[in-house]
Amino acid sequence: MDAISFAAPAYTCPEHGAPLSLDDRRAACPSGHEFPVIRGIPRFVHSGYAEPFGRQWQRFRLTQLDSHTGLPLSEDRLRRCLGWPRTEGERHADGQTILEAGCGAGRFTEVLLRISGAHVTSVDMSEAVDANIQNCPLSSRHRIAQADIMRVPFAPYGFDHVVCLGVVQHTPDPEATICALWRQVKPGGWLVFDHYTWDLSRLTRVAQAWRQFFKRLPADRKLPVVEAMVDRLLPLHRRLRRYGRILSRVSPVLSFYHVHPELPERLQREWAILDTHDALTDHYKHHRSRRQIRRLLERLGGEEIWVEKGGNGIEARIRRPTAAAVERGDRTRAVAA
Repeated sequence: MDAISFAAPAYTCPEHGAPLSLDDRRAACPSGHEFPVIRGIPRFVHSGYAEPFGRQWQRFRLTQLDSHTGLPLSEDRLRRCLGWPRTEGERHADGQTILEAGCGAGRFTEVLLRISGAHVTSVDMSEAVDANIQNCPLSSRHRIAQADIMRVPFAPYGFDHVVCLGVVQHTPDPEATICALWRQVKPGGWLVFDHYTWDLSRLTRVAQAWRQFFKRLPADRKLPVVEAMVDRLLPLHRRLRRYGRILSRVSPVLSFYHVHPELPERLQREWAILDTHDALTDHYKHHRSRRQIRRLLERLGGEEIWVEKGGNGIEARIRRPTAAAVERGDRTRAVAA
């Protein structure tokens, strides 16, 4: 695909915002910064602390895709967070632009491309982008970049929707991350994200102690050790599935027998490996309360704020006021003064 023909915000240099010239080999700015284009994907950053995630998504690139499981697990979660109901024949966000921040292997990418008529830009800090491009190839409605959420290669205020699921809690500073995502939202557009929260299960889970062991492991050893651990303990989880929530507090393995019993055995194993790997090897793991998230969104000055418990913890969305709404608010305040 000719990336220049993509109908969405143009790539800009993360260093100083200048427009980039883009071809099959590189992206370059007038000041001399160059970024390689490898397998059709502009690379603005190396994986860094996100390297374990890149490894897991390349190893299990199909596992969580609805098209692979035959179940609408990703679609249901995405629709709930976006507030998009199931409406016969409707294509949400037709002709609009979506920035999918932290796209992973594409579990939500494929749903966005299917249920919306939007142009989707998927970015991830890790080599998960290589799995994403296999699952959701480049097209006139989809492009992919390897980039840091804190320094995305786009000018501010360019996207109708910014979607970031399963990511914010794994970044160094969640509040700064949310603010960086908010800067990409157009007037009248939406920011949608989720975040871990504290609950009794998380507070009493012994898996937190295992994280210290995994932090000392070389990057290329973490996933094999997790796989071996899951293969040893998953039969116990299967036998005691009725007590899954209790067992999850004392076992380092996270299983889905009690949450998604409809998953076949092969996918039970793969989902257990993925979530156990996430839980034990993520470099950052932050938790925020519903009140903390709401207070931050109120400080951002958005409207139609929605913050609820659900999914992996807290799910939230906020709308940036349109220019006309801001002007009306200014006039109202002036009259009141």
